[in-house]
This record gives sequence, structure tokens and C-alpha cells, in this order.
Amino acid sequence: MQKNWKRYTVTSALPYANGPIHIGHLAGVYIPADIFVRYLRLKGKDVVFICGSDEHGVPITIKALQEKVTPQEIVDRYHTMIKKSFEDFGISFDIYSRTTSKVHYETASQFFKTLYDKGIFIEKTTEQFYDTELNQFLADRYIVGTCPHCQNDRAYGDQCEKCGTSLNPTDLINPRSAISGSELILKETKHWFLPLDKFESALKKWILEDHTEWKTNVYGQCKSWLDMGLQPRAVSRDLDWGVPVPVEGAKGKVLYVWFDAPIGYISATKELTPEWEKYWKDNETCLIHFIGKDNIVFHCIVFPAMLMAEGSYILPENVPANEFLNLEGDKISTSRNWAVWLHEYLQEFPNKQDVLRYVLTANMPETKDNDFTWKDFQTRNNSELVAILGNFVHRTLILTHKYFNGQVPLCQDVTQSEFEMLQQIAHIKINIEQNIETFKFREALKEFMNIARIGNKYLTETEPWKLAKTDIERTKAIIAICLEITGTLAVLGQPFLPFTTQKLNEMLNLPSISWDEIGKKPIFKAGHLINQPEMLFEKIEDEAIEIQLNKLKSAKQHNTNTLNIQPIKDNVSYDDFSKMDLRVVTVVAAEKVPNTDKLLKLTVDLGTEQRTVVSGVAHCYKPEDLIGKQVCLLANLEPRKIKGIESKGMVLFAENNEKLVAITPLESTQNGSIVK
Repeated sequence: MQKNWKRYTVTSALPYANGPIHIGHLAGVYIPADIFVRYLRLKGKDVVFICGSDEHGVPITIKALQEKVTPQEIVDRYHTMIKKSFEDFGISFDIYSRTTSKVHYETASQFFKTLYDKGIFIEKTTEQFYDTELNQFLADRYIVGTCPHCQNDRAYGDQCEKCGTSLNPTDLINPRSAISGSELILKETKHWFLPLDKFESALKKWILEDHTEWKTNVYGQCKSWLDMGLQPRAVSRDLDWGVPVPVEGAKGKVLYVWFDAPIGYISATKELTPEWEKYWKDNETCLIHFIGKDNIVFHCIVFPAMLMAEGSYILPENVPANEFLNLEGDKISTSRNWAVWLHEYLQEFPNKQDVLRYVLTANMPETKDNDFTWKDFQTRNNSELVAILGNFVHRTLILTHKYFNGQVPLCQDVTQSEFEMLQQIAHIKINIEQNIETFKFREALKEFMNIARIGNKYLTETEPWKLAKTDIERTKAIIAICLEITGTLAVLGQPFLPFTTQKLNEMLNLPSISWDEIGKKPIFKAGHLINQPEMLFEKIEDEAIEIQLNKLKSAKQHNTNTLNIQPIKDNVSYDDFSKMDLRVVTVVAAEKVPNTDKLLKLTVDLGTEQRTVVSGVAHCYKPEDLIGKQVCLLANLEPRKIKGIESKGMVLFAENNEKLVAITPLESTQNGSIVK
């Protein structure tokens, strides 16, 4: 990252206002963004930190339908909850806005109109699914059906959440309405499309040539999309909740949420300052988007294409997306209540915001998915925050009051080893800077804690409580050095532990010091008065952890007891059933399909021939687990190419929660036997 930018615009992903914030959101997006922004402010940089609630997504209208209330009631409820949770947790947004604001409606409408007037959009009449029972077109997320890749029968019209494949509604097998459950018909409707393909060459140069320094997970996903070739993408939808399409002939149509939401960064900046343009249209401004990996394509390809099309905006300098955080070895799931909710944490662990910030930063999923466990939370608090950082600070301040009445003693003599130790700390400060500026927040936190470790080791080795009896001058030097280290921690720790360092600053009676002043001159003058010390952290007992583990255990038990059994489908005739040719086969070979997470290429023996079948079960079975196993095959399913492999048939699996279980005969039988 260049270090001579005139100013910074930092955004973090707009959370959907259809539920609370959980630790996955914090570790993936909001804590890294907050660390980065707090660091820039300490460096004296001109920076705005922008966020707000995304209030036009289909999940919001689905939740409103489920609760039989208006979408506005849903977003009002969760916007308030989310905003308060962020404030209480110390995420230091300059503004937390919302996409139902008047300014946003005006900004999004004008943005669309600018592109429309420039002739950017393609206007097309296409066939889309229509629910005849509800008399309305359905957005992609309102359409469910069977995934053609992994046979998940609850795939959405835009994505299969089981195998992760992006879909179009017409890709689904047996599509149906997620609202009414009825079958769908295709009906003509007019929409506007952003021709992403026209910006493909510009995007390739901008990303693949000009930004090779991006994180490998971001760069790799962008390259994959660009290599496949970009296609025009609809920017409007047939809905009654959202920003109305501001042109003639668009009654009943709103801006598609992926087009509408990122404009929320711009509209929020407009609300924040009348000088908003310098943060969005000046080439001396560095724009950084903090997001999760599920938003990479929108922030690295789609939104930049929109900005290119408009013509007057800067493009992001970096998009440091994180991977996902798991919980106790399992994927965080809001529907299963398998999550640690921020508003609940703040109630159950009062005044421990920084403990969670510390643990989530230490476990931040920067390059791969990572895991949060309550035992690790307890261990890091007790063994690191209490025993290392808190212990060093408390001992230093206690000794200052015991031997010098709370005044900073005069340090007249520094040994060579002490000078080298202080030089080491100065080098650690540089390491922290480099890691923060390259978005390696875990490493930056480790380096910060190394300063506390050095201080602890120094205090233990010098034993000033013993030395004070024989050499008070040497004791003065030791305590003065320990106070300098403590002051350094109070400043350099602000991006990571804002509540703790505020408390420490008050105890130290520390004047306002910028980041760059640390290491250039002494923090304290002799005679400076230190206030009475307090403990920075306290131990977390087993009982508190057991309560949290029991909550998760109850959630898992509830999910087991209320397994979502799909309703029986409509009756079919015997003739229809007899058209399916089910056979017993043996898996004779199996291997993972390259560049996929869940697909296996199986070779099965029907007795008379061998066939290749692609199954989305790699998350449940290793290839060697299936070799030699007899399974059931739908043998006369129309062949389909999946990832370039022709799949002739479908191996049958039963779904148990999120696990797939192979359907096998009770006894070994001849390959090719008919299943009746």
C-alpha cells in the first residue's frame, strides 16, 4: 500500500438488516476494518470510515413474509439493533447509515439515471419465473429447486449453498416458489442489464496486471471469474420493495440489491460531509473495501464496472477480503442458531469487548477459514491478556506507587542490554506498521503482544522489588524503562484494544501522543504523576464458559429435535415412477474433481458396463470411502456435463441435516439389479 495518499475512504460491507451481528461478521469484516482505521487516525491521516444497513435484500422481504409484517418494520428493528451493537462494541464508524434513507434513494436513482442516459444498459425482454398463485414474478432467492450439480433439492435460483455453485433460476431442476410452494411458469418481463463483458478487458488490466499485490484468495477468485468470461447482469427486479427504477415503463420494478447496496457507501459519505466528492472522486484518495469472501465478485468486478461506466469515481486500491470463521468446528448458521451473537455477548460479558476483539483478531480467517472455540477464548484471556499484558502493566504501576509515590522516576543510566531491548521494541513497532498496512492483522497483534512479553521478562529478570533495598538509583532506571514500555503499549495497542488502552491511558495520565511520536522521544518526564492502578483484565472462570457451551449444546439439540423434514411431494402415477430405472451398482473408482470443494468423479459398475457419475458428496465422503461400496443409481437420467465431465446418472443419497448418506442395499447383490 502506498504511504503518501492524501486521504482514505474505508468501507466495510453493509450487513443485511434481517438479523443481528455475530462473531463471523466481526472477524471477517468489522474488526479488521476498525483496526486499520484506528491505526490511520493515530498516524494523523484524513480518513472516513463508512458503513450502514443493507435494507433492500430479498432475505428481508422473506423475513417480513414469515413474520407477517412489512419489510420496513423488519429493517427498522434490525438496523437499530445492529447500530447499537456496533457502537457498544467500539466499531468506530464515522457514519452508520441505511439504504432506506432519502439521500440513498436519490443517490442510487441518479447513479442509475447517469448510466441509463449514457446508453450503458442493455434493455432486454426475457422469460422469468412467475408465481401464478401469487400473481407476481419471483426474484432468484424466491425460487428453489434441485441443484443440477449436487442434487441438493433446496438450491436457490442464484446459488446452491450446499456446493457453492452460482446458478440461474432456469438451471434448477423442478423449480418452485419458495413462498407458495407452487410450480412456476415462464413469463416475459423487461429488465435492464449492465454489460459486464464490455468492461472485461479494463477489469483484467486493473486487477490481473495492476493489483497483483492483492490477497491470493481475492486475486484468485477474480481471475477465475474473468477467465470464465463476464456476462451482462440484470440491474433491476420485479419487486415492490427497493429503490424504484427511475425511468418510464418501469412500474413495479426496483434496482437489484447488488446494484443498489454498494452505492450505499457513496450516499452515506454524502450524509457525513458536504465534501464527499473528495473521498470518492479525487485520485489522491485511497479507497479500501473490507468484505467477506462471499462479496468478492461484487466489490472487485461488479461495483468497479459500475464506477468505470459512470466515469467520475475512483476505483478501490485494495479489497482485503477475509475467509469464514467457524464456531466449535461447525459452520456458523443463523437458521440453526449456531452462532455467538454480538448483542448477547455484550450482555453476558459486560466490559469485555476487548477480550472478544483480541481473540477474534488472533483467530482472524485472513487466508483460510478459521475456528472460534470458547475454550480458546478462555485460554487466551487468562494466559495472554491477564498473565502477560495485564500482569506486566499492573506490576509496573504498583511498583511505581510503592517506591516512588506514583511519580515517574528519573532514569540516569541505561545499560547496553536495556538500550538493545528498547531498540528491539522500536523494530517491533515497524513490524506492526508493516503488518497492518498489508492487512496482516494477526501478525500485527502478535508483534504487539511481544512488547508486553519483553516487558514481563525484563521486569522478572531485574527484580526491582529486591534491588530497591540496596540500589534505589538502579531501581529508578528499571521502573522508568518499564513505564516507557507501558506507555508504548498504551499507544500501539489502541487499534487492537481500544477500551483497554483508554483505561490504561487514564491510569498513566498520558498526554495525547500520536503513533509516529513513539520511539522518537521519551513518553514521560521525570515527576509525571501516575494515577492509581486497576486490573486491566480479569480471569474468566470455567463456569462462564460452560454456560456458553451449554447454549450451543441446546441449539444443536433443538436442531436435531426439529429436523426440517421436507413435505411429501404431490402424488405421481405408477407409470411415471416406472419410467425411472434404479439399479444397484458398485463404485470401482473415485477421485475429487479438480478446483471444486464438493464434487467427486465416480466410476460405477452396472454389471454390463461402467459409467462415470459426478456427485456433490466430497464434503461427506473421501474418495476411498466409496470405492467398493454398493449404491443405488438412477441409471436413465439424461446425461449432463458438470465441470466438463459427462455424468451419466445420479447416485442416490439421503440427507441427514447437512450430511449426505449413501443409499446402500442391506445385502451384497449383483451389479445391475433393479431397485423396485
